[in-house]
Amino acid sequence: MAYLLYFVVGGIVTTVIVALEESGYRTISGIAALVPVFTLVSYYFIGASKNGMAVSQHSQFVLCGTLVAWVPYMAVVALAAPRWGANKAILAG
Repeated sequence: MAYLLYFVVGGIVTTVIVALEESGYRTISGIAALVPVFTLVSYYFIGASKNGMAVSQHSQFVLCGTLVAWVPYMAVVALAAPRWGANKAILAG
């Protein structure tokens, strides 16, 4: 049952960000996308089900992964999207 709650919360956050973008509220959508909403939601539930140490260990892993994978991925998407379109840039990233 808890997984259903996690799924619904994540889906609502994603839907709100996309709805804001489609409604012309690009600044708010962009700021919301900058906030690590999935990380915040995940850490809230990890902390509730485990403890602060589990959140700390997970955050250290995510920090390393961000530097190694996310930064280059976002650079590729940012540079390729205007040339190739969003879908191809996302796949190339």
